[in-house]
Amino acid sequence: MEMNWENGFEISVDITDGAAVIRANREGLISLANHLTALAAEPAGSHFHLDGYNSLESGSAELIAEKCE
Repeated sequence: MEMNWENGFEISVDITDGAAVIRANREGLISLANHLTALAAEPAGSHFHLDGYNSLESGSAELIAEKCE
């Protein structure tokens, strides 16, 4: 799956009171939309991982998106 990132993206994920809170600038939201659209075209079980070491802001919680049947 090709990950298409918009230049200047900023994305963070926090867990607050049991809820995942995604904060992103315009470029970050477009990037996430691109990733989810690409994931929709993949077979069931396909997924991607993002975290503070891989594309998210430092200190972010891990974000995993997975396509189901």
